[in-house]
Amino acid sequence: MNFEVKPPVLTRKKAVNCVLMNLLATPGLGSVMAHRWFAGICQLVLSLVGFVLMMVWFYKLVVVQFYGQINGAVVVQPVGWIGLTGVVLFATAWFWSLVTSLSISQEAAKVRVASLQHFAVGLVKLDEVKTILLLSTLPGWSRAGEIISRTFVFKDFPTAMKFVNAVAELAEQAQHHPDVDIRWNKVTLALTTHDAGGLTEKDFALAKQCDALSLR
Repeated sequence: MNFEVKPPVLTRKKAVNCVLMNLLATPGLGSVMAHRWFAGICQLVLSLVGFVLMMVWFYKLVVVQFYGQINGAVVVQPVGWIGLTGVVLFATAWFWSLVTSLSISQEAAKVRVASLQHFAVGLVKLDEVKTILLLSTLPGWSRAGEIISRTFVFKDFPTAMKFVNAVAELAEQAQHHPDVDIRWNKVTLALTTHDAGGLTEKDFALAKQCDALSLR
């Protein structure tokens, strides 16, 4: 079974880590972490090449020529262009990663607003008629008071864990987390919306998505 889900949502915490990696560590690394593949790889290449050239310049200027002059064994040669080229490349990578970092921050802000709006919609407790109607569309799920649950059975423990990981990724994207009980090849999910004091549309929507994951 293949439990693939959409790429992880760019949360505020992850966005901050990506920006810090870009601006304070290695330009481009944070972009790659945020799945900005083209920009990230280009920024990484530029920054690494620039860094290597600066190290070559430092070696030739300080180690080879400076100490060579002391010993009188080396003739001074112009190597400033190597260092300048390295600085330009590294600076280009850093400023490009700065632009990407601003884009990453904006994306995380939009996701957070959308998540809050989506979360608020699901906080209305369903009445009894609506609850029964929605439950009838979920074969395999049962209700106990204000909780719906289902036990999924898989061929082995690794397959069950793949399903659990896929559900965890899905729940994180939806900002709605089920209770999970794992018994070797059996996984039981229980859903309710605590803030609403009972079952909401979010519970049934997530239940349907979990059903879809179990069939992959």
